[in-house]
Amino acid sequence: MSELLKEIPITDIEHIKIGHAQDYEGATGCTVIISEQGAVTGVDIRGGGPASRECALLNPLAANDGVHAILLSGGSAFGLDAAGGVAKYLEERNIGFPVGVTKVPIVCASSLFDLQLVSHQVRPDGAMGYQACKNAEKNQPLQGNVGAGTGATVGKARGTEGMMKSGLGIYGVQLGELKVGAIVAVNALGDVYDYKTQKKLAGLLDYQTGEFQDTEEVFFSQYAGMKNLFTGNTTIGAILTNAAFTKTEMTKIAGMAHNGYARAIRPVHTTADGDSIYCMGTGEVKADLNVTGMLAARVMAQAIRNAVWESEGMYGLKAARDIVNT
Repeated sequence: MSELLKEIPITDIEHIKIGHAQDYEGATGCTVIISEQGAVTGVDIRGGGPASRECALLNPLAANDGVHAILLSGGSAFGLDAAGGVAKYLEERNIGFPVGVTKVPIVCASSLFDLQLVSHQVRPDGAMGYQACKNAEKNQPLQGNVGAGTGATVGKARGTEGMMKSGLGIYGVQLGELKVGAIVAVNALGDVYDYKTQKKLAGLLDYQTGEFQDTEEVFFSQYAGMKNLFTGNTTIGAILTNAAFTKTEMTKIAGMAHNGYARAIRPVHTTADGDSIYCMGTGEVKADLNVTGMLAARVMAQAIRNAVWESEGMYGLKAARDIVNT
């Protein structure tokens, strides 16, 4: 890491709170990022199959200039229901956009597909979203098999055969007064690498030999078309910063953060993924757009590493720490 950068807890970023809730028996969960005062937010969606809510408000042409919460959830499109619990929690606390009779919280949400792990009938709902908000009051987010990472897996080019356990990762840095952090639930079709060493950490695994297979090579060997392409994937995350930018600039930073995906996940942004990154800024300090985007890519790549490395083997699946020596 550059001598100019200092690693910090993501909770050091002002006016942001993070909370998880999960159902370990059902292998799913959700993670909420709350900005009670509202934060300028952009999004960049590059996967072919996203499940999302209120993302149209983040279009630079839309009038909205403040988001009160971002929800990262399991449960595929069903998991978007958990955003209702987030909205309920915020409305009860008089947080939201004033409309006269009440305040309407602006809650953006994205979901990953974890329905295949234990039961497709167990998904995050309003109660779980509400509980994640309650847990955010402590603002002590964990990593690994928690929140939206509870049912996350990677290495699914052969479907459920050969996939490994993944999870949720967090990482933050400070450069002068500028703070930039990433939070990500890694549920990728592809393989995950340490972006610094390019060592493979998790992905498509031959459980009989204990050896990794190369997902890109699997695709190359069937270049005419994958017959049984598994569509239940998606890596969803957010960049959080204390910098002041417009919504258009936040969208650009979210786009640059996708470089972090590309450094750590191969292949990425496929039609079988719904890869999405939000960028939320609290407007505390002035900063250069390009520098912030560079940091966004770096912290995202490290957060992806943390997501697989901090996870533990569950549900009959191995995790990175079970097979990789560092």
